[in-house]
Amino acid sequence: MAADPRTNWLKGVLDLAVLASLRPGESYGYELAKALDQAGLGQIKGGTLYPVLNRLEAAGLVQAEFRAAERGPGRRYYRLTDAGRTALDEQGASWLEFHAAVRGLLTGGEA
Repeated sequence: MAADPRTNWLKGVLDLAVLASLRPGESYGYELAKALDQAGLGQIKGGTLYPVLNRLEAAGLVQAEFRAAERGPGRRYYRLTDAGRTALDEQGASWLEFHAAVRGLLTGGEA
């Protein structure tokens, strides 16, 4: 059985999708993975998601804060920084232009 081509497509857009998922407000890893799945990107495992979050944090695009929980383990919450919002706006616009170009190729120029 052939591999799902979306796996390769996702590699190029996952950072942007994570930033977009944080636009409404802060979230933690499991919640982000659920939001990405519900958006149609499929199940993103922690071994894929957390390196993305760490990379975005190192780049100053997200800020993380660990919070202890009354019951169960604590959680690391992530939120966009101002630089993250700017990157999301700029990269989002570029992605939409790229998407339109690919869509034009795939549809023979039909909208």
